[in-house]
Amino acid sequence: MVQKRMQELIKIINQAAYEYYTLDKPSISDQEYDRYMQELINLEEKHPDLVLPNSPTHRVGGEVIAEFNKVVHDKPMLSLSNVFNEEEIVSFDERIKKEGIKPQYVCELKIDGLSVSLIYEKGILIKAATRGDGVTGEDITHNVKTIKTIPLELPEKIDLEVRGEIYMSKNAFSLLNAERERQGLDVFANPRNAAAGSVRQLDSKIAASRNLDCFLYHLPNALEMGIHTHWEALSYMKKLGFKVNPNISIVNNLNELLSYINNWTEKRDALPYEIDGIVIKLNDLDKQIVLGSTVKYPKWATAYKFPAMEVLTKLKDIVFSVGRTGQVTPNAVLEPVRLMGSVISRTTLHNEDYVKEKDLKIGDIVAIKKAGDVIPEVTKAIKERRTGLEKDFSMIKVCPICNQPLIRKENEAIYYCLNPHCDARKVEALCHFVSRKAMNIEGFGDRIIEDFYNMGYLKDFTDFYKLHTQKEELMELEGFGERSINNLLQEIENSKNNSLENLLFALGIRHVGSKTAKILAQKYINIDNLMKASVEDLASTKDIGEVIAQSVHDYFSDTTKVDLITNLKKLGLNMTYKGTEVVANPFFNGKTFVLTGTLNSITREEAKAFIEKCGGNVSSSVSSKTSAVIVGDNPGSKYDKALELGISIVKEEEFLKQLQE
Repeated sequence: MVQKRMQELIKIINQAAYEYYTLDKPSISDQEYDRYMQELINLEEKHPDLVLPNSPTHRVGGEVIAEFNKVVHDKPMLSLSNVFNEEEIVSFDERIKKEGIKPQYVCELKIDGLSVSLIYEKGILIKAATRGDGVTGEDITHNVKTIKTIPLELPEKIDLEVRGEIYMSKNAFSLLNAERERQGLDVFANPRNAAAGSVRQLDSKIAASRNLDCFLYHLPNALEMGIHTHWEALSYMKKLGFKVNPNISIVNNLNELLSYINNWTEKRDALPYEIDGIVIKLNDLDKQIVLGSTVKYPKWATAYKFPAMEVLTKLKDIVFSVGRTGQVTPNAVLEPVRLMGSVISRTTLHNEDYVKEKDLKIGDIVAIKKAGDVIPEVTKAIKERRTGLEKDFSMIKVCPICNQPLIRKENEAIYYCLNPHCDARKVEALCHFVSRKAMNIEGFGDRIIEDFYNMGYLKDFTDFYKLHTQKEELMELEGFGERSINNLLQEIENSKNNSLENLLFALGIRHVGSKTAKILAQKYINIDNLMKASVEDLASTKDIGEVIAQSVHDYFSDTTKVDLITNLKKLGLNMTYKGTEVVANPFFNGKTFVLTGTLNSITREEAKAFIEKCGGNVSSSVSSKTSAVIVGDNPGSKYDKALELGISIVKEEEFLKQLQE
């Protein structure tokens, strides 16, 4: 009789919670809900052996775990690739069409939270796990059970996995931070961090107090259940009692897709939760299987990231950092402010002239935005907010690290520390060497490199390729084990096979960026040819002026640099160009092109590659320097801009004809 009553109460309370929290249509009063809950609590206290796993009393927390156990996902939880503008959205659409698919997409708001996998057996929630590295996550079941919108029991006795996003609403976030301020605790930077911190508490009572929520958006085994579209999968999850975001939509073409994005870009601030973009998924699940995935991303989905926003904050101070070339850069120390989901407290001010042109003073209220939604920058001072207590900016005269005099070179806005033994320069050079566009050695964060430098393991570039001789010592360091060191050493070994342009960029030759490095590699094919090149020969290369030519020549005239290259050769690094040689085509050679609209015969990536192979450049925006605009179907504003500036218009048929020639 007791067990039967407990089951009745559980059914009543769970149904009431679903109606209240998910449907926002309560069928019983708060007083009735509280009375049923108290009756259940009393029964469970008297009969602990009869407590059921789907009991709503689990939601109040109380379970404390010693540590988070690892969970291996049956299917990897892949992250999404990102697109940032209309051109990249068009390119994503073209890639799918190229596979012979006429796409229909489901658009969803990209909730700014953390991914979760929920496992049900016979309709009962038995496990919840974080995404982790996509293959292995952490068991957070005890905390997830406290989230009121996640069903503990389903109306069907089925086995399934669903995936979604745990988040904290704006209101819950504000209340939480207000309470933490009252207690003298540090506040959370943003709702996402607050949600992530909450589900990683060992004591579930803390998670229960944080008012977390969850939207479900993915049914990994939908096809096995006879479901063949993502839209049907979302509908089925909703039928099972899961909270599915109400703002999803099916779009049938590119115009509808862009309209959805524009609509929510404007309305995002009115939502009760944070979003940082729009998720675009191919609706047909069978065709998702056909497209497949890369190692990191599904090919059938992508995430559009919102454009930059601007906020105001105080410029508290200007401090200086030293880069790998000795360049000394002023940096803004800001009163921490939340921008696009992250807290910004520091950003670069580039150089002395940048600060003076913008008339920035210490103490100013300044506007900042994120360029490309990633890098924060100070755009202007709000001069009408000045009080008279602001301080003028003054460029330092000595290096902040080694105290050697700084030099500002003629016709440049940059000051340099010329001391080759300056520790800051050496560490920055090592960090640059392993960066993605350079040797691309994953696993080396700036802090690790600085620690290895201070410990004596890394002093110059060759030391990366000698670390294998100190493997046993490295494994003894805090935070490192055999697996992590083996992975690091394998990344180092793999980097030996990089193409020449990676090495040239990694060396940190002044004025040689990744694009210039590729131009040099394409022309000279191997490093020996480049080292023997004269200033005149270098300067005659497309896009290589006298300044770059002199810098490259000076670098390879330095005997210490020659010795470095010799030693890197001995260590087995590739010194030749592995890419495609440029074949000059007079229609493209030395000219700048812009692509707009949908190309039917090739993708944008292929078009760009062909143009560059023929000696041309591709730009993302139309300007007076644009040689021609290549136009496909449904061209956008770039076409109008080209007409306005009188720039040549090249249709797809003509473009393909020129490529064939």
